Amino acid sequence: MIEEMSKISIEKISESKISTVDFSNIVFGKQFSDHMFVADYKDGKWSNLKIVPFAPIEISPACAALHYGQSIFEGMKAYKGVNNETLLFRPYDNARRLNISAKRMCMPEIPEEIFMEGLTQLLKLDSEWVPKNEGSSLYIRPFMFASEQLLGVRPSEEYKFMIFTAPVNSYYSQAVNVKIETHYSRATEGGVGFAKAAGNYAAALYPAKLGQDAGYQQLIWTDSVNHEYIEESGTMNVMFHIGDKLITPNLDFKTTLAGITRDSVLTLAKEMGIIIEERRVSVTEIIDAAKKGLLKDVFGTGTAATIAQVASITFKDERFELPPISERELSNKISHALDDIKRGRVEDKHNWNYKI
Repeated sequence: MIEEMSKISIEKISESKISTVDFSNIVFGKQFSDHMFVADYKDGKWSNLKIVPFAPIEISPACAALHYGQSIFEGMKAYKGVNNETLLFRPYDNARRLNISAKRMCMPEIPEEIFMEGLTQLLKLDSEWVPKNEGSSLYIRPFMFASEQLLGVRPSEEYKFMIFTAPVNSYYSQAVNVKIETHYSRATEGGVGFAKAAGNYAAALYPAKLGQDAGYQQLIWTDSVNHEYIEESGTMNVMFHIGDKLITPNLDFKTTLAGITRDSVLTLAKEMGIIIEERRVSVTEIIDAAKKGLLKDVFGTGTAATIAQVASITFKDERFELPPISERELSNKISHALDDIKRGRVEDKHNWNYKI
């Protein structure tokens, strides 16, 4: 149920922090915009919709999310268009995916109208925080967590939904070196790998740190049974350009996130005449292609980085260097095409952009 949402109360910050930000030198995820949107779920309904100054929130030490992990989030971006308008990329898809995560984590769905109206009003208020620099954007973090004071293993009856934003530059400054993980697992069939649940990321931190300590920026995750099939790269979907085909793991096993950037890349690649294969992708297949010189490109797709190109793949201490970035025609072409759409430089044939 939704309590009347004809009006979102707005409390503006007394003095903006924007003058303290060097938009040419932004550390990803460290500086935050002036305001945030908040909604509360209690007694079976969403209410108390408000935009307030960005600030710490007060929670009980018995907050259910801290103990039992009911916490989900989304990642999305806003861009300055060629006419200085604020453009959101595929926000309705983020709203739908958040509710898929909510259902799996036994949390209430957030009505799409609350998600979109809160987001729209927040970005109208903080529109000056959307960077104008090429390569920069406003990262948007909608999230929901169980807020009930509860020591008892059951679904919470109270939740808080929030949205805040942060101006960002590129997530990766260069191509990354990755290692195929053969011991630790990110997700299992029947689990929550397809949900954007906070715990998925916590479980990945330790093996990712081990990889980073060994000189790899990211891991390529494999299936949890025999580590024979590739699933994701770090926190992104992963794609392989072999011969004349773009190959990516399918989503049938519910162990990977249905990436919005993933879908966008596949859509554009098809329009470019590229053969797409969504299927199980074996580690052996990729290593064989690398050994034979058939592996033209490997890249991750996700909101933070959009396209993160892979410099090298290591499997069982054997390292395979990939072609120079300048020679990677497909991923470069798709990356530029996506950027042109997001910034309104070309026709948005798919109606992906939402203008604030």
